[in-house]
Amino acid sequence: MAATISLSSSSTLVSVRCSTRASKTTSQRQGRVVGNLGHLAQVVRKDMEFLKKGISRGVEWMNETLHVQRVSKTVDDFLWLRYLEDPHAPPLHPRSWPQPSYPELSGVDLLLADLKALEAYAGYLYYLSKAWSKPLPEVYDPQDIADYFSRRPHIVAFRLLEVFFSFASAAVQIRTSGIRKFLRLSSYKVIDGDISQYHFGMVLKETMLNLGPAFIKVGQSLSTRPDIIGPEISKALSELHDQIPPFSRAVAMKIIEEELGSPVESFFRNISEEPVAAASFGQVYRGTTVDGFTVAVKVQRPDLLHLVVRDIYILRLALGLLHKIAKRKGDPRLYADELGKGLVGELDYTLEAANASEFQEAHLPFPFIRVPKMFRHLTRKRVLTMEWIVGESPTDLLSVSTGNPVDLGSPYLERQKLEAKKRLLDLVNKGVEASLVQLLETGLLHADPHPGNLRYTPSGQIAFLDFGLLCRMEKKHQFAMLASIIHIVNGDWASLVHALTEMDVVRPGTDIWRVTMDLEYALGEVEFKDGIPDVKFSRVLGKIWSVALKYHFRMPPYYTLLLRSLASLEGLAVSGDKSFKTFEAAYPYVVQKLLTDNSAATRKILHSVVLNRKMEFRWQRLALFLRVGKA
Repeated sequence: MAATISLSSSSTLVSVRCSTRASKTTSQRQGRVVGNLGHLAQVVRKDMEFLKKGISRGVEWMNETLHVQRVSKTVDDFLWLRYLEDPHAPPLHPRSWPQPSYPELSGVDLLLADLKALEAYAGYLYYLSKAWSKPLPEVYDPQDIADYFSRRPHIVAFRLLEVFFSFASAAVQIRTSGIRKFLRLSSYKVIDGDISQYHFGMVLKETMLNLGPAFIKVGQSLSTRPDIIGPEISKALSELHDQIPPFSRAVAMKIIEEELGSPVESFFRNISEEPVAAASFGQVYRGTTVDGFTVAVKVQRPDLLHLVVRDIYILRLALGLLHKIAKRKGDPRLYADELGKGLVGELDYTLEAANASEFQEAHLPFPFIRVPKMFRHLTRKRVLTMEWIVGESPTDLLSVSTGNPVDLGSPYLERQKLEAKKRLLDLVNKGVEASLVQLLETGLLHADPHPGNLRYTPSGQIAFLDFGLLCRMEKKHQFAMLASIIHIVNGDWASLVHALTEMDVVRPGTDIWRVTMDLEYALGEVEFKDGIPDVKFSRVLGKIWSVALKYHFRMPPYYTLLLRSLASLEGLAVSGDKSFKTFEAAYPYVVQKLLTDNSAATRKILHSVVLNRKMEFRWQRLALFLRVGKA
């Protein structure tokens, strides 16, 4: 028995030893395989990088050798008839083909009349010969632009064909979405045989990207109007802020030299090889001035004025045709003119520098708001030089706080994640306060407050970038917005509708009672915690948009800017902290404004909130005001 046990034990021991050796051998082989695969992956990655650099250098060499950019510009100048233009040409008064008629004249009078007619014909022919010399106006004027493009119908025809086929292709994609989904050729989400609103917006976004700067800008503007196009399409179009391809560095450097009048080295010690950001109208490089200041140099895309004005002219033609067909009151071409004035105004970077200075001066009393300094002597119409803001973007902070590296570097430590989350929430809270300051204090709003235009500085400030457009508010609308926020928090829908009516949001003739009932139905289920809505701002915003779409509210720019800014900030914060509530962050500032502003308008709002119709105190609301005001 003992021998058997010993044998069994020894055999068991032997088997264990054998299995251990086998497992070691297997693990070593697996390790070699994994190591070989890792080595192979590194080799492939290096080869890909080598090929990428080689192709890039090859393209650069071909561009330089074949003068592709110069040839392209020559072709453009030929098509646009720029060789006939004279910037110093005197203004020409429009003339028509002479139609002389003098049947009762004879003799000398007839001869003199014929000579005058010949003079008129010669004058008209001279006018035709000089008509192409008038360059495109740098200030938006519908008549001057119409005169310019009436001499270049081929430009308009080519663009119309391009626009038509782009939207026709988009329409085919949308109409065949069900078939593509069935054949698994598309990742689009299809509901009841039709494409979802979000992916309709994605198709529209791709079309806008393909059609160039003016359409991209229109798409970006539409993304701020979910009250018109719906929240899903708005969400898709908002991606236009981040997906703009850059243009050539050589072209950018040439534009800088043309605008500043000397070689780049005369003004800058160095400028980055690649742009740090690319937008629809321009791109930004990091550089150092000859004085040693680190700056951001914004360069406008080439020939942008011609491209933008051409598309606005086509839009104006389309709206004019629509007006004739629909036979409605009012001229829809005015919308194109308003858009044209705004876009052409953005093309003058000297105006953007002035906007930045105005915004900075208006917000000097609020030290947590940072605006970059403008270098006016290095700024022209197509080049803008400003202070380089050292700071983190909201998306970078979000990536670190959630542990998703921006590049393929080492994973973040837990301490780094916590610090990034803390900075992100501080940025969001200050962003909420900055939005309310612009809305309720200064009345001067940043018109493009998406995350790409925000930075969190090491000193804890929130910095704003890109001042192409500012939105200005009237004082009465500021008070109406203050009242709206208070009424939303208190669930006072009748008073909210009244405030919206004062802001001209609710159209005349709208059934106020029905609007109130729909708002109460949409938002009546909101739960409260300590007197403040315990719900995501984006959810409340979605409910408001649904009512706005139903009753065709006229949302003013400042209203949509504020709502979009707060919703965007909340989205960033919630990604890092699920418990974040925009109402909780915003309401203390609103209450303090209401309690400290001693104007007649704020007193009226305060009375409507804390007193009922019988002039009795609403003690619960008063207690909430006092508690939040102290905080």
